Amino acid sequence: MTLLITEREVEDLLDMPSTLDAVEEVLRQHAEGRATNRARRRVALPTSGLNVMFAGAPEIGALGLKAYTVARTGARFYTMLFDPEGGELLAIIQSDKMGQLRTGAATGIATKHLARQDATTLGIYGAGWQAESQLEAIASVRDLTRVIVHSRSEEKRKAFADTMSERLGMEIETTHAPEEPAAQDIVVTVTSAKEPVLYGEWLRPGTHVNAAGSNMLFKSEVDREVIKRASFVCVDSREELGLEAGDLMPSLETGLILPEAVHELGQVIAGRVPGRRGPEDITFFASQGLALEDMATSRLVYDRAIEQDIGRDIEF
Repeated sequence: MTLLITEREVEDLLDMPSTLDAVEEVLRQHAEGRATNRARRRVALPTSGLNVMFAGAPEIGALGLKAYTVARTGARFYTMLFDPEGGELLAIIQSDKMGQLRTGAATGIATKHLARQDATTLGIYGAGWQAESQLEAIASVRDLTRVIVHSRSEEKRKAFADTMSERLGMEIETTHAPEEPAAQDIVVTVTSAKEPVLYGEWLRPGTHVNAAGSNMLFKSEVDREVIKRASFVCVDSREELGLEAGDLMPSLETGLILPEAVHELGQVIAGRVPGRRGPEDITFFASQGLALEDMATSRLVYDRAIEQDIGRDIEF
């Protein structure tokens, strides 16, 4: 039997703490050669596009793919989870919420390993739905004393602040000054901008930056000065460098940073590269999103659905 799990059911089954644990562990397995990931592939049509990404992690019983379409009417996300032993299709899962949480979790894990231990302030660029899980994940790994948000729309950033203040039980500030979030200990960019919203001249020594909004070559949320000032740069997967790492491409193409100087987050988790070396370092994580992160999260959703008798069986 194959289990069909809807978006609303995913929301009931998944939480940030368990997503953080699942994603961190699968990235460790990838760094140690115990899991396989393949880069996203795209088909672009005049009015829509199809994106497919796939991976396998036998130790957690996960093999599969996520496919999603993007069109004028919106985006639609679906994950197919297979049993890596026998090949059976275990589940078809609607995956928008799941993708939001695993994207936030990747940022949270990067912050856990790369931000200063005494980092307590967070600046966010962007006030959309994805920004919610970015904040939630970082708040799970650091005791935040200040959060300040900037976006193009004053109405949206105030709505975001109200929603997240109530959810997390903490005050969320907003600002119209674009340089103010950059002055915090931890900085996140999670926008749809094609041009930089964060400039390196704004950053203070010791900052950790998470760039989570760009996963296409023609989109860049940070300028070259951010990369120039960073002592350590990492990504989800180096395979994405020439395909999707829009925040890094201008620096790579001009030789400001060499590909060999870009590391994988999993290598930091596994202790194979040191990451932050001192309190004055600026560290940078460019998040593109990996199928392995989707596989780890979908396995968690599937196991909980079985335990709680949630979802509908389909017999092919």
